[in-house]
Amino acid sequence: MTTSATTAGTPRNGLFIEVAGQRLVHFISGLLIPTLAIVLFLGLWGLGARNVQTSLGQLPGPVKVWGQVIALYQEHQAERQKEAAFYQRQAERNTAQVQGRKYTGKPTFADQILTSLITVATGFILASLIAIPLGILCGMSATLYQAMNPLIQVFKPVSPLAWLPLVTLVVSALYTSDNPAIPKSFLNSAITVTLCCLWPTIINTTVGVAGVSKDLINVSRVLRLGWLTRVVRIVLPSAIPLMFTGLRLSLGIGWMVLIAAEMLAQNPGLGKFVWDEFQNGSSDSLARIMVAVLVIGFIGFLLDQAMLVFQRRVSWDKGAVLR
Repeated sequence: MTTSATTAGTPRNGLFIEVAGQRLVHFISGLLIPTLAIVLFLGLWGLGARNVQTSLGQLPGPVKVWGQVIALYQEHQAERQKEAAFYQRQAERNTAQVQGRKYTGKPTFADQILTSLITVATGFILASLIAIPLGILCGMSATLYQAMNPLIQVFKPVSPLAWLPLVTLVVSALYTSDNPAIPKSFLNSAITVTLCCLWPTIINTTVGVAGVSKDLINVSRVLRLGWLTRVVRIVLPSAIPLMFTGLRLSLGIGWMVLIAAEMLAQNPGLGKFVWDEFQNGSSDSLARIMVAVLVIGFIGFLLDQAMLVFQRRVSWDKGAVLR
């Protein structure tokens, strides 16, 4: 009995060790390779920066850029302390029935990041609410697709820099409140992002829906499923991969468009921060611009990864490889 149990347990232990070894190798390679790539990039950046002289001085290397990251964080902390002190003094004066006022200090780098994130999220969600239903309808109706396709192809390549002046004029004409609840600058940026996010989602959703297996559609007809039930249970699950491809492209485009719109229109956000530092022309401006560039890229990466996580949650094929 003892010999039999030992013999039976040996393959099991060997399989466990093999699986554990594969997972360890996968973890190490997944961590080591990106780390080596980042170290190599930082090394090449540091060496190359020494040989580049600009009108604002030498191109900053990783060390100087990191120093500005710390400086920007310290500025943010100092501004928050000023804000807290302002409201404390106001609270003391309010005992004498003095009307409270909002703190109007200069927005910090962290504030600009938050503003851009809220703006791109608003524009992207609005675009998705329009593009997904429209893509589903175009994918299920060849007639509607023929009607919409020329419009999509005409407006798809229009630059955000062309949309922004039109959006600004229309918002200024229609949104005439003296004390607006939503700032016009926010609306201008968000609507511009919406207009540029529409097209990848519409196109990919249309292609995904049109590519649903005809056998599945025929089964739904045999079962006499309602239109909404057919869309929710058959069409959407089959079209999810291409739909999310469109959503990821739209979010990436929206993030790039927003930064350009903020720079051009001087609307609050990361784009305005970059432009202000460029106009400032101080010895630290170049390093601060580099910080903003890296933050913009890192946020774009995080947004894309968030979409991947969301796709894994809603996709029926949990074993699909998503990149």
